Amino acid sequence: MMQVFIAGLLMGSLGSVHCIGMCGPIALSLPMVNDQPSSRFIGTLLFNGGRIFTYAALGALFGLVGLSFSLFGMQHWLAILLGVLLLAFLVIPAKAINRRNPATNLLVQLRQKLAHYFTQRNYQSLFFIGLLNGLLPCGMVYLAMAGAVATATVEKSSLFMAAFGLGTLPVMWSLAFFGTAINLSVRQRIKKLYPYVMFVMASWLIIRGLGLEIPYLSPGNGGLNIGNAQNALNCH
Repeated sequence: MMQVFIAGLLMGSLGSVHCIGMCGPIALSLPMVNDQPSSRFIGTLLFNGGRIFTYAALGALFGLVGLSFSLFGMQHWLAILLGVLLLAFLVIPAKAINRRNPATNLLVQLRQKLAHYFTQRNYQSLFFIGLLNGLLPCGMVYLAMAGAVATATVEKSSLFMAAFGLGTLPVMWSLAFFGTAINLSVRQRIKKLYPYVMFVMASWLIIRGLGLEIPYLSPGNGGLNIGNAQNALNCH
């Protein structure tokens, strides 16, 4: 469990600068209750706590998916599918992804809900802004969810995503509290590295799913086969 926590924390820490570009405008314009330092401290913690809660919940949800595939010996296929989807995300033009579709409609509703909470100046609204912020499309979160699904358990997947959120906390809290961002040139350099990080992650998922019996990188067919799954279910 500690390895899962550390892996999620590192991914969040490394990706936190990317979060500035995606979530920075929201963090910088939070409707604080007042300008007192103590109020800003509480408000920014509630906002980030909402984000982390959403990430942990998403981790639990996708952990169920990974567990389901693992029980029937299909986790390697899930890893390959996730890798292919990440590669597709890299090569498909953004315009094609952003075309009008049911997911886009949900995103519009999500943004409308966010706008509603931005009109209210209370601690509850700050927490809900964080909750909804965690649902906004973000490539770094997609990477984290792919890593979480690969754990194939609800507990580890949720822990991985919570740790990912904690890894982003120092930068995101500082941005919301102090109203400052990392130097623009640094952000641009890191943004250029982002597609390569996604490519490496996608390749790792595909190689892991192939079960090439390479220690740590691509172990053998690590998931339970159907017979083992049935035995495991019979035990309960």
